[in-house]
Amino acid sequence: MRYLLTVSLFLGCTLLQSLFTHSAMAADLNYPKTKKVDQTDIYHGKEVADPYRWLEDDVRESDDVKAWVEAENKVTDAYLAQIPAREKIEKEMLKLWDYAKYSAPSKHGGRYYFQKNDGLQNQAVLYMMESLEDEPELLIDPNTWSADGTVALDGMAFSDDGKYLAYGIQEAGSDWRTWRIMDIATKELLSEKLEWLKFTSAVWTPDSKGFFYGRFAEPKEGEAFQSLNLNHKLYYHRVGTPQSEDVLVYERPDQPEWGFGPTVTDDGRYLIITVWKGTADKYRIFVKDLTEPYGIPVPLIDHFENEYSFLGNDGARFYFKTDLDAPNKRIIAIDIRNPSPENYEEILPEGSEPIESISVIANLFVVSSLKDVKTEVKMYGLDGQFIREVKFPGIGTASGFDGERNEIETFYSFASFTTPPSIYHYNMITGESKLFRRSEIDFDESEYELKQVFYESKDGTKVPLFIAYKKGLKLDGNNPTLLYAYGGFNISLTPYFSISRAQWLKMGGVYCVANLRGGGEYGEDWHQGGMLHNKQNVFDDFIGAAEWLIDNNYTSREKLAIQGGSNGGLLVGACMTQRPDLYKACLPAVGVMDMLRFQKFTAGRYWVDEYGSSDDPEQFETLLKYSPYHQLKPGTKYPATMVTTADTDDRVVPGHSFKFAARLQECNASDEPVLIRIETKAGHGSGKPTSKIIEELADVYAFLVKELGMDYK
Repeated sequence: MRYLLTVSLFLGCTLLQSLFTHSAMAADLNYPKTKKVDQTDIYHGKEVADPYRWLEDDVRESDDVKAWVEAENKVTDAYLAQIPAREKIEKEMLKLWDYAKYSAPSKHGGRYYFQKNDGLQNQAVLYMMESLEDEPELLIDPNTWSADGTVALDGMAFSDDGKYLAYGIQEAGSDWRTWRIMDIATKELLSEKLEWLKFTSAVWTPDSKGFFYGRFAEPKEGEAFQSLNLNHKLYYHRVGTPQSEDVLVYERPDQPEWGFGPTVTDDGRYLIITVWKGTADKYRIFVKDLTEPYGIPVPLIDHFENEYSFLGNDGARFYFKTDLDAPNKRIIAIDIRNPSPENYEEILPEGSEPIESISVIANLFVVSSLKDVKTEVKMYGLDGQFIREVKFPGIGTASGFDGERNEIETFYSFASFTTPPSIYHYNMITGESKLFRRSEIDFDESEYELKQVFYESKDGTKVPLFIAYKKGLKLDGNNPTLLYAYGGFNISLTPYFSISRAQWLKMGGVYCVANLRGGGEYGEDWHQGGMLHNKQNVFDDFIGAAEWLIDNNYTSREKLAIQGGSNGGLLVGACMTQRPDLYKACLPAVGVMDMLRFQKFTAGRYWVDEYGSSDDPEQFETLLKYSPYHQLKPGTKYPATMVTTADTDDRVVPGHSFKFAARLQECNASDEPVLIRIETKAGHGSGKPTSKIIEELADVYAFLVKELGMDYK
């Protein structure tokens, strides 16, 4: 969003002076008069009112919703413009952000590829090198695709011979992708465009003549950002031909909720089709022999009861990562000629730490696990024999370790909340790590401390909590503290470096991350402990983290803010409705706020595995009890709140945030501000340009400076 000088001039000098006090700022907010409609739904005999249903309409298609968005943004802009710290924060963010950022290189067809952002570029640029000693050569610069930086490169697939690169183009943060093909040697684009791709990768056949991909049918006009994503299909595209000639490889009209992910074995003989229908890691597996042109895919795993993630093969011997009889995951081998479960061979048994990911490089399994939310990486032979462990320099997160089975090198990056990322070159034969690149950033990690503590949740469960702060912190309960969490979908929050968090630490804030149930930090049991009917555990864990920070004098209610995005936005919404007395400020971002209707839009149906559905009588009762939109109560004093969302978010449609903000403004009985910040030409977060990221962060931190009473100079 842009800030207009005329806003402050319009308010006048007298009002501007009065706005420097919190109570005056909140009292002078003039929220739009949001209309209400007579909408009541009946769920299993129970009436549930939905007076803001009209705010679900697509902002691009509804003049009423567009007018409401503009009115709410005007209120938010005016409020934030009067906070003196905002301009300074943005300047500091621009300075801190302005350093070269690199991805870990990957090797394809004998060349090395990596992405780099010089500092303040809106999008990272793709480079290639013939060797690690060569000067990088620019291959794709997405910054030339749009004036405002809202078109991004998202998704890449290199042909085995290194001749072609297929890549995805993302516009305005949408999940939809258009794919193009480049001849790498000439840097020329081929004529064909592949459209309406979503939730898919491109997987080349070894002959480099084409690739497999998944797509949906073209949506009806005006429904691209809201209609349900159904009837996924798997196609094969041959290079040099139009998309209209692509071959339909697999579809299931009888199962409209199924989606298909392709993988081609290294020997090129088999196509592995991983079938999914939700966000749970529970897959069916079909196999097609590519040497039989008219052969059909046959089922190898014909149920959705467990995870089966394909790792590689030796002929008919297929390796999988699975949670079958192993909540922390293990490696098994299945002979597809004799695939009965009693014939499964265990290669690597389940360990005490949950496995996060596995790759196969230099004929070794590279196994990344979590030990109390910190990365461990170990190497095993294809027979499961332990080879070595990779040593890291401290508490943090290692990521990367990508590569081909026949390569003898790989790359990884290591970082933590207070340690900027460093990239290492790893020799798979000797086990030697060599520093390849280190980020040069204006942030002295020696000035900060990172610790991990464990606190008890409501039911006595021990929950990990990371705390980062400037050294010399006084435990006097007077520290502005930002508590962040996610708690869902088996996603683990490991220590990682973020420029935005570095800015918060430089501002004197305490930053905390709670590893709630629902995540994957301790395996599938930890995940299931926070999903479906157990979802309240997640909220209890988060509330417990806030209470622990206050009880141990890190902060106080008047200095505590909570933040989360997407499923984490739901988390913040639920916790602020359940315990509005516990926090001073709340920052729910792109959240799932209406738990009774989420499954009716775009990708929402995939989350039924995690949340349940209001279509089920028992699950309806559970969802209603914590649905943030429905649990807002008139006359309640709620904390200062700034909801954030974006107009082209087609993952969690913005209607969730619109309805929640409108209802919160109606119900709030406190003098605290209730704002909603609605970004334009942006989506759920992916592909957002640097300029928009910095603007939003400056708004968020200015809001916290004001609401937490920070002495920020």
